[in-house]
Amino acid sequence: MQLTNRKVVVSNKEQSFAERLYLPAIIKGMIITASHLFKKSPTIMYPEQKRPIAPVFRGQHVLKLDENGAERCTSCGMCAIACPAEAITMTSGERKKGEEHLYREEKYAATYEIDMLRCIFCGLCEEACPKEAIFLTDRLVDTEFERKDFIYGKDKLVEKIDKRIDVSIRQTPEVLAFKKIPGLKHNELFDKKLNKGNKH
Repeated sequence: MQLTNRKVVVSNKEQSFAERLYLPAIIKGMIITASHLFKKSPTIMYPEQKRPIAPVFRGQHVLKLDENGAERCTSCGMCAIACPAEAITMTSGERKKGEEHLYREEKYAATYEIDMLRCIFCGLCEEACPKEAIFLTDRLVDTEFERKDFIYGKDKLVEKIDKRIDVSIRQTPEVLAFKKIPGLKHNELFDKKLNKGNKH
């Protein structure tokens, strides 16, 4: 009994002598291979060569210093709360007398860690930070062999005073205009407060 009108025609055509030698197929394959020798290679020889990336690429984080070289982070925890991957942890410390050049506010992050294996580089931490202390840069996260080496502390996150990292591309014009408004407490440096106190 025939259920459908579909049928398959099976070809039992015998191969010629040349086809049995596979020479045409080999020659055709060699021509295709040779044609690729004269094409530009799509491979990027990293790290000697680097592919151009977008200006707003989100890479490794940086904890910014202010104009005097003091840490801006106040350990408020807003970045950790905003992080959907729960990759940020910190502990707070209280600034002691004589440490004004190290920490901008009375409260600072004694420890600050980001688990780079958990981080999804969404940028919500930099949007949540009220002190503009954390930004994502165009740097790539280094490759490591151990999981513990992907937990970045302040030794890797805080920028060096002699090697500042430009993050102006990540700051909106509104934020840059806000930072130029004189008289706001957010824009006032601690040493200027001391100088004002000495004058009176």
